[in-house]
Amino acid sequence: MQFTPRLPKVSDIKDKVVLVRVDYNVPLSSDRTQVTNDNRIQASLDTLRFLIDHRAKVILISHLGRPEGKAQPEFSLQPTAKHLGKLLRQPIQFVPDCRGEQVATAVSALKPGQVVMLENLRFYAQEEANDADFAKELAGHAEVFINEAFSTAHRAHASTEGVTHFLPSFMGTAFATEVSTLHRLLTKPKRPFVMVIGGAKISDKVEAVVNLTHLADLVLVGGGVANNFLKAEGFAIGQSYVQDTPADLKKKGVDYVAVAEHLIEETKPERMLKDGYVPLPKIIYPTDVVVGTSLEAKASQVIDLATDGKAELDRVKPNWMFLDIGPRTIKLYQELISQAGTVFWNGPMGVFENPSFAAGTRQIAKAIAKTKATSVLGGGDTMAAIEQFGLTTEYDYISTAGGASLEFLAGKMLPGVEPLLEK
Repeated sequence: MQFTPRLPKVSDIKDKVVLVRVDYNVPLSSDRTQVTNDNRIQASLDTLRFLIDHRAKVILISHLGRPEGKAQPEFSLQPTAKHLGKLLRQPIQFVPDCRGEQVATAVSALKPGQVVMLENLRFYAQEEANDADFAKELAGHAEVFINEAFSTAHRAHASTEGVTHFLPSFMGTAFATEVSTLHRLLTKPKRPFVMVIGGAKISDKVEAVVNLTHLADLVLVGGGVANNFLKAEGFAIGQSYVQDTPADLKKKGVDYVAVAEHLIEETKPERMLKDGYVPLPKIIYPTDVVVGTSLEAKASQVIDLATDGKAELDRVKPNWMFLDIGPRTIKLYQELISQAGTVFWNGPMGVFENPSFAAGTRQIAKAIAKTKATSVLGGGDTMAAIEQFGLTTEYDYISTAGGASLEFLAGKMLPGVEPLLEK
């Protein structure tokens, strides 16, 4: 399929009523009145200013949390409307419903350049069910639809896929940037292409890992994900976290350690040249690790897996947990990242929240920031780590899309993306 994002021209939106799907599913304060992280709201501003500057009448729709099809005050979008008004420096009218007479009245009163925000779409079960009548009602208020919520594009919901059947539909600026960046990663990465994968869970990224492993020149593994590979290779890992496979997937023959073992076997013939002449296996996992007896441990020690992990299995104590990559692994990963043309990083190298186990993630984050390679980052824990280390402005592209970006990188055509491509 041709992959050309459909972007709105001025003639498409000027003086028109435009329905915009945003993702304002953002953290709120404990009293549910203040936005505590507005990254996703900030991402929508370019599109909103484009519409306001060209006299569009803007209707914003979003979800927040998981109200499970019922109106629940703690999941109201009203705090995000107030926050957006401050960012745009203009009032945002908030409608305490997303369907019905109140919505129709508010939209009919809109003047060019004004913005109205509707209440949480997920107060209605019809949203996640992709109910055609619900989608048609949302679309009925507008003349044009723009999706600026790539993070929801992996779900065929009424507000992401359903409305596209009733309105001329386009990508917003941030949406288009995200899909274009990820598409280039899949099709035209600058080489060597180095993937750095970590985090606690492999389940939510296993398909992306499998797909990108085939595309990448080198895969550097850390965090809890590395334990799957170490276990697959026969290392004793003590009490280190290895994600269990849910019963329903076990019935289908899925096993995350077996996935790691298969990738190791499948890529054994492939080699990456370090410094232009030293051959390395395509998938590299830690050769030394920092261990502790709990996630909160203050003291830690480094063990060399080449001797302590495999040749002398009894040296790995049963109560040890692998909580960070060790200094030798850090040094190797830094050297390989410095030679990259493209780096994709998803998932920390250890329990970075604890200073005893933060060195691996911090040093890899700095290495990626320092490299001249194109750097693409994703994942909520990765974002938290670079914020903790003060490095948020040091990368070429940071995805906040979570599951949608991972499904896209797994090679899937997302239901919220396909209707917004040029045919």
